[in-house]
Amino acid sequence: MRHHSSIRKFGREKDQRNALMKSLARNLVLHEQIITTLPKAKSLRPIIEKLITKAKTGTLASRRLVNARIGGEKETKILFDTIAPKYATRNGGYTRIVKLPRRQLDAAPMAVIQFV
Repeated sequence: MRHHSSIRKFGREKDQRNALMKSLARNLVLHEQIITTLPKAKSLRPIIEKLITKAKTGTLASRRLVNARIGGEKETKILFDTIAPKYATRNGGYTRIVKLPRRQLDAAPMAVIQFV
C-alpha cells in the first residue's frame, strides 16, 4: 500500500527521476510553458516554485544554489533576471496547471504547466 508515500516514481530510478525533473524545470524556465503528463506537472510544481522563491532573494549564494539545482547558466540567468522580478510581490503560486484532453496514443492525462 502507498500510505504516506507521496513521491511519484514514474517507473524510474532516483537519478533518472532527478534528471527528468531537472530537464522539465529547465524547459519550463526557457519556454515559460510546457506540455507534459499531469503527474509530471504536479511533481514539477513544488520544485520550480522553490527555485523562484530562492531566485527572488537575488544573492550570490541563492544564484549558486539555483544553478546547481537547475543545471544551466542560461536558465539561471533567465530565472533571476526576468522571471523572479515579475513575482517580487507575490507570495507563492507562481505556476498554473491546466488539464488537456488525454493523449491519443496511450490515454495518459496531459496538462500544460505555465507561469501565471
